[in-house]
Amino acid sequence: MSRSELLLGIDVGTASSKGALVAADGEVVRVAVREHGVSLPRPGWVEQDAEAVWWGECVALCHELLAGIEAPIAAVGASGIGPCLLPCDARDRPLRPAILYGVDTRAEAEAAEVTERLGAERILTRGGSALSSQALGPKLLWLARHEPEVWAAMRRWHTAGSFLVARLTGEWVLDHQFASQCDPFYEMASSFWAEDWVGEVLPGLALPPLAWAAEVVGEVSAEAAAATGLTAGTPVVAGTIDAWAEAKSVGVTAPGELMVMYGSTMFFVLGAEVPADDPSVWTTAGTEPGSLTRAAGMATSGSLTAWLREMTGAPDFGTLVAEAAATAPGADGLLVLPYFAGERTPLLDPRARGSITGLTLRHTRGHLYRAALEGISFGARHNLETLAGQRPHRVVAVGGGTRGELWTQIVSDVTGLEQELPAQTLGAAYGDALLAAEGAGLVAPGSSWAQTAGTVTPRPEWRGLYDDRYRLYRDLHAATVAIQHELAETA
Repeated sequence: MSRSELLLGIDVGTASSKGALVAADGEVVRVAVREHGVSLPRPGWVEQDAEAVWWGECVALCHELLAGIEAPIAAVGASGIGPCLLPCDARDRPLRPAILYGVDTRAEAEAAEVTERLGAERILTRGGSALSSQALGPKLLWLARHEPEVWAAMRRWHTAGSFLVARLTGEWVLDHQFASQCDPFYEMASSFWAEDWVGEVLPGLALPPLAWAAEVVGEVSAEAAAATGLTAGTPVVAGTIDAWAEAKSVGVTAPGELMVMYGSTMFFVLGAEVPADDPSVWTTAGTEPGSLTRAAGMATSGSLTAWLREMTGAPDFGTLVAEAAATAPGADGLLVLPYFAGERTPLLDPRARGSITGLTLRHTRGHLYRAALEGISFGARHNLETLAGQRPHRVVAVGGGTRGELWTQIVSDVTGLEQELPAQTLGAAYGDALLAAEGAGLVAPGSSWAQTAGTVTPRPEWRGLYDDRYRLYRDLHAATVAIQHELAETA
């Protein structure tokens, strides 16, 4: 192993893209970030410009990271948000903006129709997950029906990570993790496409080869080398969806290990030996050959805190955190349902709506922010109770939301779980570099660079209060869900 060789990891997130140059021993050499947003062209639609954001920022990150670097790049790994749907022509040129993952709820009718046609139990048994706004199959059907000209021109379809791999190498290959979220078109038992169901639902849909995340699937082409500054012929691994790359970055791969991601949305990845026994969460492939994970994801988390900051005119998040920290647990009687963009798991309800209940004239901005963090934490507890089935033996907290300390502390208080805080907080780009290192043979399969910097411990004195508020949280949703749905129809 040569310490002079570096690994390049590139990740496209919901709100930013990040790149990292990493040595084969895990030492971070250089990091670069580009921020971006999403497009909301209609209610329930969430999109991004793949050419400008995904590929454009990948190119910009490469130039910034590689400037003045003389050491060779041994391999490249890429990841991104997903499962997204980006239809492309035969040269991987986007035909429309990318349709994002479960936060985009446009294919609700198609999900219901395919479920009725194939059978809910059969879909769950074969594919591991019920159809929801997270599933890619219904979005493909939506595209075929509502944008037939795009469908007719489409020759390849991608998520964010596979699009970067294709533009770097010219190869159309999907990783097993992404494919396993293309329900109902992937069969968990065989780790391959459910070709008969593809033919029944979307006859003629092209299906690419599959690879595991650390497998080398191509080399940087001359065209991509000219655009990025990478050397032509540099190996590129298949990569994966960002949450699984981030789990890899902190060593969460074994059964019973749980990653809690604090980002624009909260996401949960649990290493598993058997599929989830509840259809309201997802069972997917992992990054390792033959591996299995259970997963869950909320629709709004960090995006809700950002909305509150904008709505209340707070100068920065530090101010909000300080004001919320000065407010007692329970926020003096405020309770927030955080369903401001519908809810993914475990409600699987794109028509769910948020609420702030218990407001009085004495409540302040700090009360609102604390109540929002508590509501998000109640949503996390609801997901974890549904996801895990039993107490995970290791929990690692990742993502930008861990930096403020208050959010992670409230989650530990609400759930009763101790959370590890990793020493390296780069996220998915760091996991991409590790996958690239495996693909290049610089580290053994299943290796980890993870180290723990600290822990967040539950405070038992608040468990009783939060148990009671969690009960009210669940009751409030049950009591208002019909009203939420009626209001959603008028939006």
